[in-house]
Amino acid sequence: MRHVIALDVGGTGMKAALVGADGTLLHEARRPTGRERGADAVVESILDFAADLRAHGIERFGEPAAAAGVAVPGIVDSERGIALYASNLGWSDVPLRDLLSARLEGVPVALGHDVRTGGLAEGRIGAGKGADRFLFVPLGTGIAGAIGIDGAIEPGAHGSAGEIGHIVVRPGGPPCDCGQRGCLERLASASAVSRAWAEASGDADADAADCAKAVESGDPRAQEVWQNAVDALADGLLTALTLLDPHTLIIGGGLAEAGETLFTPLRAAVAARIVQLQTLPEIVPAALGDTAGCLGAGLLAWDLVDQKTAVADTAATDTDPTEVTT
Repeated sequence: MRHVIALDVGGTGMKAALVGADGTLLHEARRPTGRERGADAVVESILDFAADLRAHGIERFGEPAAAAGVAVPGIVDSERGIALYASNLGWSDVPLRDLLSARLEGVPVALGHDVRTGGLAEGRIGAGKGADRFLFVPLGTGIAGAIGIDGAIEPGAHGSAGEIGHIVVRPGGPPCDCGQRGCLERLASASAVSRAWAEASGDADADAADCAKAVESGDPRAQEVWQNAVDALADGLLTALTLLDPHTLIIGGGLAEAGETLFTPLRAAVAARIVQLQTLPEIVPAALGDTAGCLGAGLLAWDLVDQKTAVADTAATDTDPTEVTT
């Protein structure tokens, strides 16, 4: 059975799958990245995991994977297949595509950014299916974005399109690791809500999920923390909507797990900011959860297979097996 390898590499763990041509997850597995052992160990863990998946595919389906896709965090050069930088994995300038292809005995490999790869899956087979323009925004430790256009994700001229988390929404606000102050992710990410609620509640172990529960129970301190985050998020999203004009806005990540505790006030806050020159998009929760990155990596791999097939078909068409003589 034809299949591809899909790998989604996170800060602490990796999710992987063998994916069939129809998108079915034929086999799933998880492993730690081993980042505590350093960047080289992380790379070796990825290569070993991929090799084991290849071996499993041969044993179970009678043939090796046709291609592989891998999604990684940080700054990624997808065209050259290089993982340029990831602070949470400690690496820089890793030629991951070539390393993986060599370990997998020459199969083609696609390398993608984790959020953009997850956005690809949400756009094609998840909450954005059928939308020709969408914006995927996961609210996790940070905030990023994926710009979907006609079934593909726009990477930008330098591979950094969609970094909505670094829109400044509160000038002079709290400092961000990027060097600016008042960035969206410092005010509306899951980690930002966790920090704010821990301080407001006096419980150092409190997190965003605890804050959401307190909001639901009517705690005024939690409601203030939550609304501050929602307002900051709405301001950042308004900028993105003005620039991109998507049909669908997909919100994912840990904060979205609060459901309507987030979506009801967020929809109201965005709608209140819309003026005549803007169009309010449909605002929906992500559909694929933490499988989005892995599914997206599978889509990248199948895209490679399709491209290879198309090239072969074109070559066959251009080659005339007959020779005409006069």
